[in-house]
Amino acid sequence: MQRLKAEFRFSERHACELMSIPRSSCRYRSRRDDSALRQRLIELAQEKPRFGYRRLHILLRRAGEQINHKRVQRVYREAGLCVRRIRRKRLTRSYTQRPTLSAPNQEWAIDFASDVTASGRRLRVFSVVDAFTRECLALETDTSMPSQRVTRILQSVIDRRGRPEFLKSDNGLNASNFLKA
Repeated sequence: MQRLKAEFRFSERHACELMSIPRSSCRYRSRRDDSALRQRLIELAQEKPRFGYRRLHILLRRAGEQINHKRVQRVYREAGLCVRRIRRKRLTRSYTQRPTLSAPNQEWAIDFASDVTASGRRLRVFSVVDAFTRECLALETDTSMPSQRVTRILQSVIDRRGRPEFLKSDNGLNASNFLKA
């Protein structure tokens, strides 16, 4: 407000009218004195540096002070107190660029999908797709898909098409070692 008045040389009345705020709000100055609470919070924060405003509010209440938690939070922020958050160290992953595919049978993608019928029966769908040609090599549907059946399906596709260089799953698993056996 002061900047608006100084920069454009408006009167207070005209500036308040432009911003649609009452002049009494513009002139308002708080008369509350939070210096004692501020000093007490700073002392408690130095004793207990890992405590935030909520725990400090509890300590103040235990000491016998009747104080609102919102006031404690406001004074805590104004005093510049804050608990430093410890950032969790995350695993850095190095991603390698995927090789461009140039021929069929370089990479097959396998995936499981499931759905539920109107009667409540669960259906499982197993698919094998050639990543280069986008051709669906196998698509099996049943209520359950045991591992032996998946192995049998993969073996039948390998017998028809030959062995792929890589076998990729939707969770990022690369089963190239499985195919070399």
